[in-house]
Amino acid sequence: MRMTNLIEISKLQNAIDDELHKSLDQSLNDYPAEYISMLHYQLGWQGDKSGPEVQGKRIRPLLVLLACHACGGDWRNALPASAAVELVHNFSLIHDDIQDKSITRRGRQTVWVKWGEAQAINAGDAMLTTSYLALFRLQPFLAQAMMIQAIQLLQSACLTLTRGQYLDIAFEDKNDLPMDLYWQMVEGKTGALLAACLGLGSLIGMAEESQWKKLMDFGYKIGAAFQVQDDWLGIWGNGQQTGKSTITDLVSKKKTYPVLLGILNRQDFFREWQTLTEVTEEEALRLAKLLDAEGCAHKTNQKFEQLYAEAFELLDDMNLDFERVEPLKRVIRGLFDRAK
Repeated sequence: MRMTNLIEISKLQNAIDDELHKSLDQSLNDYPAEYISMLHYQLGWQGDKSGPEVQGKRIRPLLVLLACHACGGDWRNALPASAAVELVHNFSLIHDDIQDKSITRRGRQTVWVKWGEAQAINAGDAMLTTSYLALFRLQPFLAQAMMIQAIQLLQSACLTLTRGQYLDIAFEDKNDLPMDLYWQMVEGKTGALLAACLGLGSLIGMAEESQWKKLMDFGYKIGAAFQVQDDWLGIWGNGQQTGKSTITDLVSKKKTYPVLLGILNRQDFFREWQTLTEVTEEEALRLAKLLDAEGCAHKTNQKFEQLYAEAFELLDDMNLDFERVEPLKRVIRGLFDRAK
C-alpha cells in the first residue's frame, strides 16, 4: 500500500466508497432493485467488469478529503461532501454520454445504451439529487451558516458545469470558438467541480474564507492545466499509453486548444480546416502535422506548463503546513503523470 505522509490513499478511497454506499442506502432503501442497479452500475459496483478499474480512482472525492486534511481538519468529517461530489460527477457523466451518444465508458456499455435514454436521464437526475442529500450528512460537523455555504459551493459548480456543456454543444458544428469561450468551457467542464472539491474540503477543515477561496482558485487553474494537457495528448500523445486515440479529436473537429491556436494563426492548417466538413483519418494525420509545423504543439505544451506552475505557486503562497499539504500535492501531481 502506498503511504503519503501518514495518509494512506487506499484507506481514503475505501472510506469514500463506504460513504457512497451509506448515502445511497439512506436515500434509496425502499426503491426498486433495477433503479438502484443503474446507479450501482454507473459507480462500478455492479455489472460486467465491475471493480476498481471501472470505478476509477475517485480523484474528486479524494481531493475533498485531502483539502480538509491540508487545512488542519479531520478528513473523516468531510466524507459526506466527498460522496456528494462523486455523485455530481457521475450525474454529469451519465448525461454527457447521452448527449455525446457515447456507446462505452471505461470499456463497457454506458447507462443509456444498457437501459435506454429515458431511464438514463432519470438515473442522472437521481445522482444529482442524492448528491445534495449526501451533503446534509455534514450537519453533525458544520454550523448552519457553513452548511449553507457548502450547498452554495456545490450548486454554483453544477450551474457552471452546465454552461461548459452548453458551449461544448453549441460550437460542435462550427469551425471556430473564440478563445475566451474556450476558457469558459474548460472552467465549466473541468475546473468548476475541481474547485468545488477543494473549497468544500477546506471549508469543512475550518479554513478561513480567504484560504478556501485561494484553494478554489488553485482548483480552477489545475482544471485549466489538465484540459490543455489533455488537448495536447489528444493529438500528439501515445495512444497505447494514454488509452486515447490521437485522431479522434481532429476527426470529430473538436475545438481543442491547439486547434484554436491553428485557427488564430491563419496559415495552412486554418485554410484546410475551413474547407473540411468531415475529417478522415488520413486528413487528421495531415492536420496534426500542420499544427506541429506551425508551432501549435510547442505553444500548447508551454501553456500547460505555465498554468501548472501558476497553480502550484498559488498553493505555495498559502503557507499551509508542509506535512499536511504534501498528500494533496502528490495526488494533484499524479493527475498530470500521463505519458506523452
